[in-house]
Amino acid sequence: MIDEALREINRGCAEIIDNERIEKLLKAYFQEGKTYTVKAGFDPTAPDLHLGHTVLLQKLATFQKYGARVQFLIGSFTATIGDPTGKNATRKVLSKEDIIKNIESYTTQAFKILDESKTDIVYNDDWLGKMSAADLIALASNLTVARMLERDDFSKRFKTNVAIATSEFMYPLLQGYDSVYLKSDIEIGGTDQKFNLLMGRQLQKVYNIKKQQAVLMMPILEGLDGVQKMSKSLGNYIGVSDEPNDMFGKVLSISDELMWRYFELLSDKSLDEIAALERAVKEGKLHPKKVKEDLALEITARFHDNEAAQNAKEEFDKVHSKSQIPSDISEFSCEGPIWIAKALVDCKMEPSTSQARRDIKQGGVKINQKKVSDEKLELSSGEYLLQVGKRKFAKLKVK
Repeated sequence: MIDEALREINRGCAEIIDNERIEKLLKAYFQEGKTYTVKAGFDPTAPDLHLGHTVLLQKLATFQKYGARVQFLIGSFTATIGDPTGKNATRKVLSKEDIIKNIESYTTQAFKILDESKTDIVYNDDWLGKMSAADLIALASNLTVARMLERDDFSKRFKTNVAIATSEFMYPLLQGYDSVYLKSDIEIGGTDQKFNLLMGRQLQKVYNIKKQQAVLMMPILEGLDGVQKMSKSLGNYIGVSDEPNDMFGKVLSISDELMWRYFELLSDKSLDEIAALERAVKEGKLHPKKVKEDLALEITARFHDNEAAQNAKEEFDKVHSKSQIPSDISEFSCEGPIWIAKALVDCKMEPSTSQARRDIKQGGVKINQKKVSDEKLELSSGEYLLQVGKRKFAKLKVK
């Protein structure tokens, strides 16, 4: 059983520090029934999670399967500073109101993957917010400026004279102190979090917690483009709260090569099952589209339900395989005439007029099922069926 657990825990991992400790914790669970704690932190910098975030949630769920109690840490205090990891400028500080608003949907989305009975939702404002100036100075004494400037992101900003706020130096210390306060046995995070994760180990030793957490790092999930990390700002994401049709269609849009990475990091299928599917595709016994459909159904059903997933598949087949128009299309109206790029933005089909113009130039926009090539087109009074790409439709009535 321990070997099986270790295989699932190691699945998809980029790096593990102190794997021996994880083995000891598992041994104590299987032989003595002792539980242990696994911590993962989420700063509520946006109201919704995307599939990139759920890579960590999937791993937490695996640990729960093998005896762990999850410490789901909401960075209600650290979000007021902003994690500087990978940033080339000081992040905008969030207000308390923004943080509270963003927290509201986090747990609902997380419990679509995690076992609520084995999860503790904790907020680091409960202890970090109570630290005195003396406590913070004592904490800060554990890290030198020279060590902090070894971080690649800070080093680049320092060399190019880009401002670094002193508060940003505190972020990894505060994240590390979370592990001290919670006495975490294991902490997981993305590979970009290595410096912060190791700080937890270091501070647990400094504060004499009598143990040092193991660290497990997961790779950063690529977005729909298969190149850059999944991000809302890059528009290459699949949101946990996406509508079933959008979620299903987005999963089907990933490349055949990227599909296997999504299987490894997101699917509940075992590694043996995934390997069997991959062999079948290579041998020509299964078409990759069929395998990808199964993945899309699994992910859509996880965040909605089986019926919604099946309906999404039927709708996708109707629109794409049979070249029909979707059954349910949002309807909008406006005063005319209206510039086509603005119409696409107003109908929530494009994030900006500049993106709309790019899509028009690339032949990705249709009006009444005919491609549009004139980016300066004005729509006069009438009713129009607008389409962007293969999945976005809207009906517009221009008065």
